Amino acid sequence: MSGDNLILKLAMSFGALSLVSVGGAPAMMPEIHRLAVEINPWLTNGEFARDFALSQTAPGPNFMMISLVGWRVAGFAGLMAATLAAIIPSSIIAVIVGRLYTRFSKQAWFPIVKAALPPLVLGLIVASGVVTARAAVSGALGFAIVAGSALFVALSRRNPLISIAGGALIGLAAGRLGFL
Repeated sequence: MSGDNLILKLAMSFGALSLVSVGGAPAMMPEIHRLAVEINPWLTNGEFARDFALSQTAPGPNFMMISLVGWRVAGFAGLMAATLAAIIPSSIIAVIVGRLYTRFSKQAWFPIVKAALPPLVLGLIVASGVVTARAAVSGALGFAIVAGSALFVALSRRNPLISIAGGALIGLAAGRLGFL
């Protein structure tokens, strides 16, 4: 595929994804994975998991993953195409929804719609975690680390960084002992 067609495909893919995303970039991760790994062989599962980890640890906006996919696929032009395609349509929708919010907030049906959005977004974010974990996990040890981290975060009030550090230490020890 030529460079121009690839840039157009990136822009069209992430532009369409931007139009249907609810909950921001974290909720889009399952679809980004499907798009970049399953539909188009732009990334492997391992590359997706590494880029996701990088996008979450680096300072900046959550949609950095989209920019990284664009960069991997077509360099700087791909980064710009994917990023702008993900930002511009959803920004236009946000402006329109803001105006509609003001206009319809007194309607009887409005509180029902407003109350339905948080569970929807939460479900999308949980799906994002599941898809990302499936892309990153290889073997029983990886599954145990993910499950243990999820339980730790869900059941304790402690800082999630403790879980991340624990998983990293377990992974390092397993690597040193030859299990990885």
